[in-house]
Amino acid sequence: MSHRQPVRVPERHQFDALIDARSPAEFELDHIPGAINCPVLSNEERAEIGTIYKQVSPFEAKRLGAAYVSANLARHLRETFADKPANWKPLVYCWRGGLRSGSMVTWLRLVGWDAQQLAGGYKAFRGHVIEKLETLVPQLQMRVLCGATGSAKTRVLHALAERGEQVLDLEGYANHKGSLLGGLPGIEQPSQKRFETLLADQLEKFDLSQPVYLEGESAKIGRVGLPLVLVQHLHKAPVIEVRATTAARLSYLLRDYAYLGDDPEALATKLGWLKELQGKETIGRWQQWARARELSPLFEELMLRHYDPHYERSQSNHFVQWPQRQVLEADDLSDEAIARLAEQVIALQAG
Repeated sequence: MSHRQPVRVPERHQFDALIDARSPAEFELDHIPGAINCPVLSNEERAEIGTIYKQVSPFEAKRLGAAYVSANLARHLRETFADKPANWKPLVYCWRGGLRSGSMVTWLRLVGWDAQQLAGGYKAFRGHVIEKLETLVPQLQMRVLCGATGSAKTRVLHALAERGEQVLDLEGYANHKGSLLGGLPGIEQPSQKRFETLLADQLEKFDLSQPVYLEGESAKIGRVGLPLVLVQHLHKAPVIEVRATTAARLSYLLRDYAYLGDDPEALATKLGWLKELQGKETIGRWQQWARARELSPLFEELMLRHYDPHYERSQSNHFVQWPQRQVLEADDLSDEAIARLAEQVIALQAG
């Protein structure tokens, strides 16, 4: 591949390293999977240059930018790239494949490495993500796991993955359990773009002739939204319902959400959001339990009075094949029982 031949997004796997030359803030928002961040401008430097470009002149912005870029590239050459062999072949990108990645590629080539630039930069990759979601989702052989709150659907998905089945863990990519209390302590949700990148990256790895298991989610998981094409095909797919007893679900929830007891006041605050639906008296009781760390009666009433009344109506309204669903009964949601449920799901498909 010559230096003058543009490198397209599908060719990115042919290189030894993928280098994102954008600022750390841009990288954190989203980046190509597998890329390392080697910014030629820091967050502060990029903001300063942008201000000078608008308020002083493009020339002054470029002059200062060149100084910053040179210093940062020198640091990367001394540190990040210090151990790279002579035949190292990196692919570099920035926002649109312009000045930042071009500057880095120029210096890397001067050293003697066969560095190349991704045509169109991150913007081209973003178009690739959108195109993959639109074209691959309709080809998936989806199998949707449904079940009332506390049915251990996510854990069943994990057990399926452990057995070599194809799984699309939407809540895992969203860093959220998908319910009012689904935020994970100390873990931020990804940006919408990052979420979609993770989905598209997984879709490209699937064998489209084999089933893909996923949960029956709402259109949003926390603050990230499912791509419309995914919602549409999710609602048309065959459904497998895990129908667990109330006792089994409560026992599971007390294990799976035990961390909510670590911050009683935050839990009480979240419960306050349900006041219009449940009434002041009920929410007051739930908040009292939360502050006292009495999770067992709290979770039981949340299941029976908040989640369960809407469950079946919601499923039948959203899933076209709900009346034809396959049902797996469960009176135990221990780790061993979840493993057995995964085996039953596989057996249903084999049958």
